[in-house]
Amino acid sequence: MNELLEPGMIVRHPDAPEWGEGQVQSRIGEKITVNFADAGKRVIDGRRVALEIVWS
Repeated sequence: MNELLEPGMIVRHPDAPEWGEGQVQSRIGEKITVNFADAGKRVIDGRRVALEIVWS
């Protein structure tokens, strides 16, 4: 699912719900940078984590 991610999309980390929703800042290969509401900017390894897209 991570291959669908584009900057501006809203996602959740399935293993860290306490981080809240986050906005994708960039996706370069398998590195996804997300700015989470309650955890700040995080770089996610897309090979290890499938982020959940928040569909509005």
